[in-house]
Amino acid sequence: MKMRRLGRTDLYISAVGLGGWPFGGGYDWGPVDAAQAAKTVSAALDAGINLIDTAPVYGESEAFLGRLLKGRRSQVVLAGKCGLVKNGSWTDHDLRPQTIRRQLDESLSRLQTDYIDLYQIHYPDPNVPLEEALLELARQKQVGKIRYIGLCNVTAEEVVRASGITETASVQNEYSLLHPQKGEDVFCACRQTGTSFISYGTLCGGILSGKYKTAPNLRRADARNYFYKCYRAGAFLQAQKTVNRIKKLAAHLQVSPAAVAVAWALSNQTVSCALTGARTAEQILQNAAGADLMLSPKDLAFLEGRQCTCTK
Repeated sequence: MKMRRLGRTDLYISAVGLGGWPFGGGYDWGPVDAAQAAKTVSAALDAGINLIDTAPVYGESEAFLGRLLKGRRSQVVLAGKCGLVKNGSWTDHDLRPQTIRRQLDESLSRLQTDYIDLYQIHYPDPNVPLEEALLELARQKQVGKIRYIGLCNVTAEEVVRASGITETASVQNEYSLLHPQKGEDVFCACRQTGTSFISYGTLCGGILSGKYKTAPNLRRADARNYFYKCYRAGAFLQAQKTVNRIKKLAAHLQVSPAAVAVAWALSNQTVSCALTGARTAEQILQNAAGADLMLSPKDLAFLEGRQCTCTK
């Protein structure tokens, strides 16, 4: 597994990361097969994946990972988050310092660890200045509960502003073949500030792995239904144009479609890590293979719909 430096820190993270949201189960992802999920995490670690990302709002994900990583904590760059709070069926923003402290302590307890390697603001809070939240995270870093600070779902302006308040190691925003245009200004800000970019939604909840031949009948509360808009009616049919190009190139290269989608994200030199979800060991190994897949300029042009063939 290729490793890349996290911002300007002394940490190195795997080019492919494991997203912990699907391990949370509940309304977002449905029942979790604990034994299968344990094999998935173990396979990821054995493949050299060291970045595992989770959050308090991901259901049982933190508690599950806390139990599973016993004895293997030193192998993991654990990424956590703060700032979103479940309120019944709603999710609220809350980056007040007291909430950050409470969420951090609760996460440490569930994860059964003394520190979190990368602690990220999940979303900016419109009611709390970014500066106030970052200064609280800096205090938690000073006392040793977190090693490095990250940001998620932020604009380029927020990336630059944050770098002037405290050292920020990374930005985690959505980036995939279905959303290739979403990151250019943020990429520029990351290069300007020496901040790593971690892509999430790299497979768009699995759609770019080619697993769905027809639109799945998802529960309204399913994360793929409300979070990834590409699963909705006409958007699903539109996405299939990209999925079919991925499948065609994957067959040509004799790799999985998931590996192609991951390799596309990593072909962007600003992307340090492509975060992917997985429910099985086979899926995470297919994702991990994307780190070693080098796509040619013609391959990239084909995937992006800029030429009509996938031959080299």
